[in-house]
Amino acid sequence: MLLRQIGFTSQAFSAALALSSILLSAPLPAVADISGLTPCKESKQFAKREKQQIKKLESSLKLYAPDSAPALAIKATIEKTKRRFDNYGKYGLLCGSDGLPHLIVSGDQRHWGEFITPGLLFLYIAGWIGWVGRSYLIAISDEKKPAMKEIIIDVPLATSLIFRGFIWPVAAYRELVNGDLVVKDV
Repeated sequence: MLLRQIGFTSQAFSAALALSSILLSAPLPAVADISGLTPCKESKQFAKREKQQIKKLESSLKLYAPDSAPALAIKATIEKTKRRFDNYGKYGLLCGSDGLPHLIVSGDQRHWGEFITPGLLFLYIAGWIGWVGRSYLIAISDEKKPAMKEIIIDVPLATSLIFRGFIWPVAAYRELVNGDLVVKDV
């Protein structure tokens, strides 16, 4: 019901759900088809980098008492480091001779998960922030002192706009079709 009130049809919802499931699916295992790159889980330099980073953290750990706050933070960092290197190997990223993972942006579908998903998420979040800011400026433009509302944010208004901003692509398309997206030249 709520989705229909804001103009979100079941077909649009189904299409958005299908697209997101395709884009957010795990990437296929890497094949070393790019010159000089090998799967990270097979790379000796990658394993060497992991050992070096963990060894460096463990040497820092020796400087602190076992249950102190810095020691606990370093232990957590060691676990995060191990998990990061494990994920790089598990998700099939390709590493160069330097042992660092490389993103493949040649358009090969096997590597889409390395850059398309993060890229689309970035564009969505940046658009959401911009749309909410634009909506806030439009909403306060009729106030007595809109410049003051830019300095001292109207939190209840901003909060309502933040939650409405999640559907910014649909709202932007609707405004484009209606001719409200851009101000006509005076």
